[in-house]
Amino acid sequence: MGKVAVAAAVVCAAAACAAAALVVRHRMRSSGKWARALAILQDFEDKCGTPIGKLRQVADAMTVEMHAGLASEGGSKLKMIISYVDNLPSGDEKGLFYALDLGGTNFRVLRVQLGGRDKRVVDQEFDEVSIPPHLMTGSSEALFDYIATALKKFVATEGEGLHPASGRQRELGFTFSFPVRQLSISSGTLIKWTKGFNIEDTVGQDVVGELTKAIEKVGLDMRVSALVNDTIGTLAGGRYYDRDVIAAVILGTGTNAAYVERAHAIPKWHGLLPKSGDMVINMEWGNFRSSHLPLTEYDQALDAESLNPGEQIFEKIISGMYLGDIVRRVLCRMAEEAEFFGDTVPPKLKIPFILRTPDMSAMHHDTSSDLRVVGRKLKDVLEISNTSLKMRKVIVEVCDIVATRGARLSASGTFGILKKLGRDTVKDGEKQKAVIALDGGLYEHYSKFSSCMESTLKELLGEDVADNIVIQHSNDGSGIGAALLAASHSQYLGVDES
Repeated sequence: MGKVAVAAAVVCAAAACAAAALVVRHRMRSSGKWARALAILQDFEDKCGTPIGKLRQVADAMTVEMHAGLASEGGSKLKMIISYVDNLPSGDEKGLFYALDLGGTNFRVLRVQLGGRDKRVVDQEFDEVSIPPHLMTGSSEALFDYIATALKKFVATEGEGLHPASGRQRELGFTFSFPVRQLSISSGTLIKWTKGFNIEDTVGQDVVGELTKAIEKVGLDMRVSALVNDTIGTLAGGRYYDRDVIAAVILGTGTNAAYVERAHAIPKWHGLLPKSGDMVINMEWGNFRSSHLPLTEYDQALDAESLNPGEQIFEKIISGMYLGDIVRRVLCRMAEEAEFFGDTVPPKLKIPFILRTPDMSAMHHDTSSDLRVVGRKLKDVLEISNTSLKMRKVIVEVCDIVATRGARLSASGTFGILKKLGRDTVKDGEKQKAVIALDGGLYEHYSKFSSCMESTLKELLGEDVADNIVIQHSNDGSGIGAALLAASHSQYLGVDES
């Protein structure tokens, strides 16, 4: 071999060695990054842990806070609001009633024809209207004018046989799913907005007064007969069909719970005891917090950057408004610290709330062999393409950790209510059936979440007691419930129907 050939061979060998070293270094670096991504995942999973012992501590803390909130105003993070609903629907209600259900980024208007005990709900119609984002942070007048205009338009579509009796004013049940200081069955002042709303000039105002002004402005002859929140509406709707309903839980954009309490077990109630002996309590459990809640740095960052820092901590880890964003935050950490999606952090991944809980649910439920739904969501929502199968598996794992924690904690809160009512044990061998009405888009559409929530509640109750506790999906209970409560608090009650 000539000198030139030898020299060339040496150069080639050196180049090959360098290339091989580069590949090894790249592999080591990428395997180092992969190890870092998995370490972030493992740390997150550990911090989100909900072993049964921890869930029992959370339930006990919930029960303690319930007692404190019933004892005095401001005595607890749980407001335990007296709803003034002491009579739930009986099934005898008759006539045409409207409902307005405002509790998230959409509101619903409903028309319900009630036919008494034999016919029940004869007919119902509804319309759903989305709220433009600027109205969620604008002025009180602009929001309520928009709602009243939609309500008037809906009333104009009353069909044959769907009219109030001659000379009677239309009556409306107003489901308003935000913390309100209830003053009577048909009035209450807004304590604070939640779920992305932030309209300062409504706070402290009577929301029925605000709606009534807007209704009068558009020339609609309608009276608000009952102001309730979605959870109380769900409880009323559930009770209308099943006498054993004792509580309602909403798991949707936000979350809350309400239940039937004995009036004498409410120390802060200073009025006459109601004839029924019962009072529905709106817990506002989204604001529950406890040192036992498994919070992570991602939850703390989400809370700090939210419209209501330090508030609604329970809601921020179990409700549909926030779950997708927790997933986004974990993926963002992986992108920043482990180059999970390549050398740069995908810009869309930095946008809060861009990954919504329905997107997370679709990824979590992906059963395709190549997880193509996960790939499509990453591409469509976050503009991230070229993800490997093992990356997609990690993303599904993040979704599973977030959903499992939320579902198990919501079961724990429900168990806390059953404990408060003494329904967590079998007394004297007596089996007492209790039904919990559940509603909300998260519960209805995210099946891995709802099945995990239900199995966790059974685990907490134990086999004997679990046989007596039924979870019933109360679809659109809040809307129907508001119309039913408008009927049971009608100004025409006792007036001859003929």
